[in-house]
Amino acid sequence: MSSPKHIVEYLTITRDQGASDLHIAGGAPPACRLHGQINGLEDFDLTQDEAKELVMGILSESQRARLEEDLELDFSVAVKNVGRFRGNAHYVRGSVEAAFRFIPTEIPTISGLGHAGTVEQLCALQQGLVLVTGVTGAGKTTTIAAMIQHILNQRSSVVVTIEDPIEYVFDHGYGLVKQREVGPDTKSFSNALRSALRQDPDIIVVSELRDLETIRTAITAAETGHLVISTLHTIDAPKSLDRMIDVFPAEQQAMIVSQLANCLEAVVSQRLLARQDDTGRVMASEIMRVNHGIRACIIERKFEQILGLMQIGAQEGMHTIDESLAHLLVNGHISYNDAMVHCRDPEFIAERFRNK
Repeated sequence: MSSPKHIVEYLTITRDQGASDLHIAGGAPPACRLHGQINGLEDFDLTQDEAKELVMGILSESQRARLEEDLELDFSVAVKNVGRFRGNAHYVRGSVEAAFRFIPTEIPTISGLGHAGTVEQLCALQQGLVLVTGVTGAGKTTTIAAMIQHILNQRSSVVVTIEDPIEYVFDHGYGLVKQREVGPDTKSFSNALRSALRQDPDIIVVSELRDLETIRTAITAAETGHLVISTLHTIDAPKSLDRMIDVFPAEQQAMIVSQLANCLEAVVSQRLLARQDDTGRVMASEIMRVNHGIRACIIERKFEQILGLMQIGAQEGMHTIDESLAHLLVNGHISYNDAMVHCRDPEFIAERFRNK
């Protein structure tokens, strides 16, 4: 009977194949995600004990203790001559399993990811809140990393990042970057964010707005002269506004709506779709810039009107997900089926496809 390789070998194979993730689970073979598809790396299943041994073999003593206490653990690991990985170890029906995300050493450019020039323009902002949204695996962290590196390459500034865990590692460039990790460097996002306000930052990056206190402090930071960049797990701009507001108790929502209307600058939503014309995936995106009309919609909570304003906001750098999907479809990058699955308005996509 075959036995598993060392965890470092599976991480190496994941990188060498160009895969994004490695999964270690009992009752299944080690597997990687390549272009969105799960591929087994062995012809045998791991036992629960083998899976646990593989995962524990990459953790430090303190990380093992935290995993056993909390039953889940976010961490990052640097493997010599292989690269960096973001990991999440967790218990599943009493056994230990894990997922590892490969983090390329070279930070891609904003345009290289498929973003239009609007995202580069957002990097020039001096203050306000910019949200990058999408489902898990949509490339939010990579987009923010590209934005941070662009800022550091363009202007003298202090950037404070609060991450769980640290993924991309940045060069200081013309400025100074301080990367803090929840766990080793700080107790929580909200604590680190409050502390960041006293660290002379120009830009504050929060890897995720997870809870009420973090959202509240991020909004305050954006209102008080800082550029705050963060992510949300939402699929589009209107739902991002709903999510930000609904976290708060009803009696606090009116105040938060007013603050959000005052400080929000943009929402960049993105999805990664399988390419039809090549291997790999391609980005579809939606960009909302907050102008007077959209600010009024936020204040009055008329989020259903925002889509129409985005459709006529092309000169301000806005576009909807349907416009992005139609562009990718007409140029042969994605399939008709994928465009229809991810769009808001199937008739819009069908008409663009007929008239291409």
